[in-house]
Amino acid sequence: MSVIKWGIIGIGNIAEKFTQDLATVAGCELYAVASTNLERAQEFAVKHNAGFAFGSYEEIFNAPGLDVVYIATPHVTHAYCTKLCLEKKVAVLCEKPFAMNETEVDSMVKSAKDNDTFLMEAMWTRFLPTTLKTLELVESGAIGEIKTIHADFGFKADFIPERRLFNPKLGGGALLDIGIYPAYLSLLLLGYPSDIEALSIIGSTGVDETTSFVFRYDQNATAVLNCTILANTNTEAWIYGTKGKIQIHSRFHEGKKVTLFKDDETPVDFEFKRETRGYDFEISEVNRCLNEDLKESPLMPHTMSRKLIHLLDKIRAKAGIK
Repeated sequence: MSVIKWGIIGIGNIAEKFTQDLATVAGCELYAVASTNLERAQEFAVKHNAGFAFGSYEEIFNAPGLDVVYIATPHVTHAYCTKLCLEKKVAVLCEKPFAMNETEVDSMVKSAKDNDTFLMEAMWTRFLPTTLKTLELVESGAIGEIKTIHADFGFKADFIPERRLFNPKLGGGALLDIGIYPAYLSLLLLGYPSDIEALSIIGSTGVDETTSFVFRYDQNATAVLNCTILANTNTEAWIYGTKGKIQIHSRFHEGKKVTLFKDDETPVDFEFKRETRGYDFEISEVNRCLNEDLKESPLMPHTMSRKLIHLLDKIRAKAGIK
């Protein structure tokens, strides 16, 4: 494939960050953008040198030769926008969470298979050097057998009821927005838990403002996890094993540093400096998959996305999140 032509549906804050990193990746370009507001789409396109701007999501396919679309809309429209693209045989990178529930995710995966078109959840943390190093250390036995994981993600959000974070109609709440990161880390390192417990603080608008959840695994391991949009937390991850521990430094989901603590040995730091926010790693993975004519990423396959949304659905059921 020659230069990969990227489109973006939804041009909020995360699309802005994503686009800045896209500009640093060779072999691709921002080609078209779509919003429900044509003026905003045009401003975004001019700012980032995109050739096409559209005032509805459906119109983006009027851009000839579009290769792949990054979906950065609110969670509640992920399934609709994804299937819109797949039915046009346009590859999709859809922002996390993949969709609102397991039923929607299943329909997206089915559409990808029916249309023989690439689809990946934008779990960008999976592709960061810190995550790859953590997996390498764990798989090499550097800390022995994992016994417990502690991870959190919290920030104090401005209370704006009509905006996405506090708006249940837009899929708001702490768990889907940021709790997905500690949940995913545990899923990546320990697999699906045998038992799940969860508690939430439900705010005045009806979304979960704080959710704490604990997993137990058959291999006698646990994960103790938390997310909140009411307070700034350390937002770091600790993986404790029988021979040592690993710290993914704050903020762990976009981290640049990992420290290995082996029992009775000097700690070893692994630093991965970068000028980007870190979205470039997932962009490069999508480009690679498209160039190799893959229909899903081997590092973030459909099976993982299905397990993750199933896990989030179970946490919400336990915590009483609607």
